[in-house]
Amino acid sequence: MSIKADLIIENANIFTSDANKPRAEALAIKGNRIVFVGANEDVGQYKDTSTRVIDGMGHTITPGFIDSHFHLLWGSISMGGAQLYEVKGFDDLQATLQSFEKENKTSEWVEGRGIKYNIISGRDELDKIIPDRPVYINAYDGHTSWANTKALEMAGILQPGVDAPGNGVIVRDENGMATGELRETAMNMVSDLIPEPSEARKRELLISTIKKINATGVTSVHNMNGEMEEMMFYAALEDTGELNLRVYVPYWVKPETTEEMLKEAAEMMKIQGEFARGGAAKFFMDGVWESYTALNVDPYADDPEAKPDGIYSLEHFTRMAALCDKMGLQIFVHCCGDGAVRRVLDGYEAVQRSNGKRDSRHRVEHIEVIHPDDIPRFTQLGVLPSMQTSHAPFSMSEGDVWPTRVGEKRWPLSFAWRNMKEAGNNIAFGSDWPVAPYDPMINLHVGLNREKWNPTDPDQTLSLEELIIGYTRDAAYAEFKENEKGQIKEGYLADVVLFSHDLFALDPKEILTAKPTMTIVDGKIVFEA
Repeated sequence: MSIKADLIIENANIFTSDANKPRAEALAIKGNRIVFVGANEDVGQYKDTSTRVIDGMGHTITPGFIDSHFHLLWGSISMGGAQLYEVKGFDDLQATLQSFEKENKTSEWVEGRGIKYNIISGRDELDKIIPDRPVYINAYDGHTSWANTKALEMAGILQPGVDAPGNGVIVRDENGMATGELRETAMNMVSDLIPEPSEARKRELLISTIKKINATGVTSVHNMNGEMEEMMFYAALEDTGELNLRVYVPYWVKPETTEEMLKEAAEMMKIQGEFARGGAAKFFMDGVWESYTALNVDPYADDPEAKPDGIYSLEHFTRMAALCDKMGLQIFVHCCGDGAVRRVLDGYEAVQRSNGKRDSRHRVEHIEVIHPDDIPRFTQLGVLPSMQTSHAPFSMSEGDVWPTRVGEKRWPLSFAWRNMKEAGNNIAFGSDWPVAPYDPMINLHVGLNREKWNPTDPDQTLSLEELIIGYTRDAAYAEFKENEKGQIKEGYLADVVLFSHDLFALDPKEILTAKPTMTIVDGKIVFEA
């Protein structure tokens, strides 16, 4: 007697991400597993009077999207501040911050997140908006912030003579006074003064944000910052059945991290829940191009004097990565510049020589620029690229500072998705939220339609099939879960998305017209339009 399903979706265009059975019409779910994938005429045997049957109406179904680069708790907490992602200019910023100030009269600080570069330069502008309360706003990429005079005074960094730790920069004028622009670790000198929300408020923001994330078809994320405290926050939500998102949490290795401190990563690795689990380590090798902190092979195009050192020397990175590798941890490393990518690949190669080669699936995150000599090294070393399409400026008309920093000579291998794919790499895709929107449709749109900045540049766009596979099957492989999820396949976890359209029938330029109408996580409908 056949299994009777809890839920059946039929008459759909199912893109399974399964190379052996790429398409199907119907699927059946029992509990938290997929029990049938196939033709409409064969799914009837799984129906019962209690089975919910949904007509897919020819629309696309995919595996649940796995966002391979995410900052879940940090992003959720930032949702409690002023949202500056859509701010277009100073007047817009003023209106947004003053509105937030009026709505949050009991908060000591006015803080915001998501502003683009070139909209504000420093404290004088923020003083015009709000002079009597400390103001701190963070750029969309999280690597530069701006503070008003009151906030700088409270931090004790307004006057000359104070330097930032590590790779941080307090931008100062000709008299040594802080302008209000803070880069990298200098940001902490102000942000550490802002009171953290209560545990109850964090929980409220996190649960609310997860609902919004589910509504975009995302069912799993690879978190990119973490420690045991954050891991236990997720684990507690899993225990109460409120974590409707699978979260892979690394231990954040910082330059000051010692071998003794890595014991916390080992403890996190022991947590292997269905929704919250450890097993990885995260490093930052450099900053970002926008703030002149990306580590490059050749100098910046618009400021040759800007020569960042990188956050780790090759020796320091190799030593710490070797310790993590010996513990069995998977390693993720933030690398925006081609110099950072090269240094990390050199480090991984040295680790393989010292520890021996294993199925480590170590990763390089972002890869905004790559030197052509380093492209084949990924497959040679078994290293995985993890990239975010919406980081790429869509066209030159956007006025983004990024192409100017990089310079035309590097444009051909900027966000080089096609080159990486043709070199034999399976790319894990994601958003880097809250740096960029978590909606996968936005990332699919950029991956499909990004314009060349120069007519002679190679076309780096990908097909819809390649992008979805990178967001599902290849993303699951990038977290050692390729036998559990990332495909619509019998026996796999029932993490599934039903869309409002047949994605494959749409003109690629119209992909944003499609939205999820149902998201299923672990066999449970967590979003239904």
